[in-house]
Amino acid sequence: MKMASQTSSSILLFITALVLAAAYVEGQSCRPSGHITGITPPPGQCNQGEESDCCQKGKHYTTYKCSPPVTTTTKATLTWNSFEAGGSGGGPSECDNQYHSDDKPIVALSTGWFNKKSRCLNFINIHGNGNTVRAMVVDECDSTMGCDSDHDYQPPCPNNIVDASKAVWKALGVPESEWGDLDISWSDAN
Repeated sequence: MKMASQTSSSILLFITALVLAAAYVEGQSCRPSGHITGITPPPGQCNQGEESDCCQKGKHYTTYKCSPPVTTTTKATLTWNSFEAGGSGGGPSECDNQYHSDDKPIVALSTGWFNKKSRCLNFINIHGNGNTVRAMVVDECDSTMGCDSDHDYQPPCPNNIVDASKAVWKALGVPESEWGDLDISWSDAN
């Protein structure tokens, strides 16, 4: 009987330690990993479609290798992106090396959430403007690099971005004149 009691106590202590460790990791914040100094893009090299910014010479841009923890209601900023050839997204999507129609609900996630392609071609649920839309992850919104030709001379993404096609914005019922930045929450779709 004493042996069973010690085993139960050991298991309870182990579970408590796991819960505390998980709470510690969940509570940690994502800190900047560095910065990039902007350069002046060559003429005509920075696509400013879909409200995109171009790097500014001498300006410091913060970089991140992480994003806030993912929960059932992860807070984020929704931005607007074109995933078509010649669009503001630059090159083909990271997940499949393809361009995608902006008429499909698709997104790019900040580097930490993209998590080395682990969410590629999976769906997420986006909640905003009183509506919900299901969108497929096709690309990374790079939070570690920017201000170069590979990134269309655009700054690195913040660490809390869901960069969405026009189909996502339409499904959320946001008037086109208000597309740009929207406070949302998102979660992995089941």
